[in-house]
Amino acid sequence: MNGGARTGVQTAAWIAVASAEHVRRGRAGGFMQVCHGKAAPLRRIRPGDRVVYYSPTDRFGAADGLKSFTAIGTILPGEPYRFDMGGGFVPFRRDVSWWPAEEAPIQPLLDRLELTAGVRNWGYPFRFGLLRVSLGDFDRIAEAMRAVGRAAVREDMAA
Repeated sequence: MNGGARTGVQTAAWIAVASAEHVRRGRAGGFMQVCHGKAAPLRRIRPGDRVVYYSPTDRFGAADGLKSFTAIGTILPGEPYRFDMGGGFVPFRRDVSWWPAEEAPIQPLLDRLELTAGVRNWGYPFRFGLLRVSLGDFDRIAEAMRAVGRAAVREDMAA
């Protein structure tokens, strides 16, 4: 995939990091949050960009070692917005069109992703909560997740 144009702007691909429990809430509500609700990382993402969630754990704070990609989709038009979750927590969110997909463990992909191939401490970049990845890596992850939307993505990116 060569990263097709979007009115002169290249489509970007991102990995966001959150527990699978939090990702499930986002999928159900059609949104994403990163970095404990901070706005700045979400402002780096543009409508039409692709995002995949990596979940090191199933539950926030647990040491259950899930280490899987848990959701994949396309960023919808609009800017980050605040959402009152109660108890004084008002994080920023972005709307996402989530694709039908299966969870996929990262382990079988480690030697195939540009981000992790040959890297001993492959998990370090994930600590930042949101990282840009190559479109090739995104496609390999989408394939591992059997993501339904990926054929349309290839066509869109080639346009």
